[in-house]
Amino acid sequence: MANIRLTMRKIREVLRLHFECNRTHREIAQAIGTSTATVWQYLHRAKLAGLDWPLPVQLVSDDAALEAKLYPPPVPRALPRGMPDWPKVHRELGKPGVTLDLLWQEYRAQHADGFGYSWFCKTYQEWAERLPVTLRQTHVPGQKLFVDYSGKKFAIVNPDTGEIREAELFVAALGVSGYTFAELTWTQQLPDWIGSHVRAFAFYGGLVEVLVPDNLKSGVHKANFYDPDINLTYQEMATHYSVAVIPARSRKPRDKAKAELSVLLAQRWILAKLRNERFFSLDAANQAVAALLVELNSRPFKKLPGCRRSVFDEIDRPALRPLPDRPYQYAEWIVARVGPDYHVEVDQHYYSVSYRYAREQVDVRVTANTVEIFHRGQRIAAHGKSARRRFHSTIDAHMPPEHQAVVKGCDPQRLRNWAVDIGPHTAAVIQHLLGARKHPQQAYRACLGVLRMGKDYGRDRLEAACRRAIDLKAPNYKFIASTLKNGLDREPEAAAAQADLPLVHANVRGPSYYH
Repeated sequence: MANIRLTMRKIREVLRLHFECNRTHREIAQAIGTSTATVWQYLHRAKLAGLDWPLPVQLVSDDAALEAKLYPPPVPRALPRGMPDWPKVHRELGKPGVTLDLLWQEYRAQHADGFGYSWFCKTYQEWAERLPVTLRQTHVPGQKLFVDYSGKKFAIVNPDTGEIREAELFVAALGVSGYTFAELTWTQQLPDWIGSHVRAFAFYGGLVEVLVPDNLKSGVHKANFYDPDINLTYQEMATHYSVAVIPARSRKPRDKAKAELSVLLAQRWILAKLRNERFFSLDAANQAVAALLVELNSRPFKKLPGCRRSVFDEIDRPALRPLPDRPYQYAEWIVARVGPDYHVEVDQHYYSVSYRYAREQVDVRVTANTVEIFHRGQRIAAHGKSARRRFHSTIDAHMPPEHQAVVKGCDPQRLRNWAVDIGPHTAAVIQHLLGARKHPQQAYRACLGVLRMGKDYGRDRLEAACRRAIDLKAPNYKFIASTLKNGLDREPEAAAAQADLPLVHANVRGPSYYH
């Protein structure tokens, strides 16, 4: 199920990057972490299915409908003459003792009517000559923005305690001009990572076509050469700004040489210059960084005319795309599983979905004010975010019919009648439990647990335990169960100590003493 959801998400991203961002197959493959052949296959299937961009409304969020459109049942047809798998042949040749002759014999064993040995060797050589070689990067104005962290931290002093806390230096640089943005953040975590991107776009006053990050966990969920998964929040931000994310290969600094150079310059002309100064807040430190950033971008080139700022104004700035009307609002994505009570836990609060999705895996999008729940790309619930822990946000329409009957007052009334039959203190406890939650069914099990203690311990003992719970202001299931288990309901109530003292005693002075 999770693999299908991930595949459909990647296919939508391929279509967006191809039609909206006009990216090449190779760039799209790097962005979504797959091969160019897979990208070609996705686009070919979309063409056969008659799909264009934007997708029809019914396919935007319905993974099952999109899967059925792209992968219809296969039509039986005659098998063509076997074509060798050249990437596999190339990999096998790298193994000790493996030759083209051996691989051709294995190929003919699978395809009796396959091609001859001479054709096999000649075609492989032609295919191998087309393998890529190391390419010098040629940057296009306004196309790429390289982003990374410095690695060297900056100390900030707490003015109240004198404690030193280290901040991270985020650095971004444009491909052609090298025009640099830098700022300090407390961490490299996802909120700071996304926030730095939003502020970088505002700094440049426009948008590039491609973001080139390192394989940082905040940007790349799974750093893998063959299948790097982009973090969902990072991908959502890229979609909001209509940019492509193409991570640099792991341990390949040549892929982001511009970022490496800008990081080095930021360390030399910002961090090194501020090394002897003390700052007591992150804002004050960032003001100093911004002032030195102006100097860095205005420093003349040694071998070329102009500086980073002048090249940016002349070449990069005109090529940038305009910013959207509103900046991206940070949202965090969480993978969760719906409980048997059809609620999803987020930050120790429980949000309801339709009972039909009980025990299903879902994606949860959390912003500062909302919680949205998605199943296979389709939104199935939305709630206002609540800070109350261990409480439920339940929509009546999400309940099964029998639970809706409970809300309407059928079963709670039966519980009240049962409690009244045992005694007034038991009735008061049950009334308190039912009234403590917005929906009575959330306290239904606790009420049943209390009432069934009357069968195990007797009604009189249960009534005494409930009276004790009310007196001690603990009318809940756990306190009553503990009271009965330990026999505390049988203990007499403690009388006030002063009541047992005699009112007349030789050592008591009395009121006349003070006249």
